[in-house]
Amino acid sequence: MIFDWALGFALGVFVTLFLIVVFDIRLSRGDRDPIRGAIARRLAMGPSVVAVGGGTGLSTLLKGIKAFTRNITAVVAVTDEGGSSGRLRTEWGVLPPGDVRNCIVALAENDNALKRILDFRFDRGELEGHSLGNLLLLAVTELCGDFSVAVEQMNHLLAIRGRVLPVTTEGITLVGQTRAGQQVRGELELSCHGRELQEIWLEPQDAHPLPDVISAVDEADIILLGPGSLFTSVIPNLLLPEFAAKVRDAQVPKVYISNLMTQPEETEGMNIVQHLDWVSAALGAVPDCIIVNSETIPDDIVASYAEQGADPLYLDRHQRELIQGMGCLCIEAPTALVTSSQDGKRILRHDPQKLAAIVVRLCRHLDVPDMFPAGERPSQVPGEGPEA
Repeated sequence: MIFDWALGFALGVFVTLFLIVVFDIRLSRGDRDPIRGAIARRLAMGPSVVAVGGGTGLSTLLKGIKAFTRNITAVVAVTDEGGSSGRLRTEWGVLPPGDVRNCIVALAENDNALKRILDFRFDRGELEGHSLGNLLLLAVTELCGDFSVAVEQMNHLLAIRGRVLPVTTEGITLVGQTRAGQQVRGELELSCHGRELQEIWLEPQDAHPLPDVISAVDEADIILLGPGSLFTSVIPNLLLPEFAAKVRDAQVPKVYISNLMTQPEETEGMNIVQHLDWVSAALGAVPDCIIVNSETIPDDIVASYAEQGADPLYLDRHQRELIQGMGCLCIEAPTALVTSSQDGKRILRHDPQKLAAIVVRLCRHLDVPDMFPAGERPSQVPGEGPEA
């Protein structure tokens, strides 16, 4: 075991040095390339975007946003307890690196090449199940002595378009109470009781966000909440009172991006309005805008997800009226994308480019309600008609 961990640590340091050399060469070449220089200047003039969440949803969003601006701050939840991140949190006392790693990869200039390296997962020995990226973050944390400093080093090291920040560096735990009065602790247990939850909070309740996270909100032109797991990626960030207050009081559009599907057990049986209600409760205010997918999801995808207990999230007339009554602008647009996983399985994700285009259009309008002319809607929910 000692040998395997020593090997992993040494490998992490070696990869760090290797990537420093590779990206230094890339950047020096880019400085001499007029086309790359022009792109860099355009991206530097883009809007300041703060994206809040974690997991696959946030990293997917970032892949699209980075094509329009490099002024991006991804604020990532640090309550993950599963897989490699959970093991490193337990054994090394480090904050879970998985979601941070995914967001850093998403913002990298060549995310596909970097993803293959950092997502490499060991399949034997004491390192079995760990990804190289997680071990690399662990190695840099050990060298720096602080997780937030390590993440900043990785931001600069990989020359990403923007930066990724953990919402806090304090050890926090998700706690919830069901309607039956049962208390559930930790992300894994809470995600199994999501549809039964009545209340959710963090322990300790006085955890503070990073100063850089607060500064990013102060400088933002738009704040995005989601997409991502409702109770375990989006809401945990908003349970830090100081951060929620800063976001709530920011005089810029606050946009909730709805998920495409419900999540088995965590949000099973919930509709879009119920998702929005939970986000509003955590934030202390209704977001200015919600983005909802209007594209028909293929039947085979729906059937595949239904076997796991997940259903498409569409709006109907009643939900639209409720959202309008909340004072929230509802943007319905085709944002779904069917892609393939590494094992060839067809999976559903947000389309990064389509989603980013909507966000950029929002940034260009000072008055959010004027973004679309009266009565205009990008598209209609499939199958809906006057009788709905």
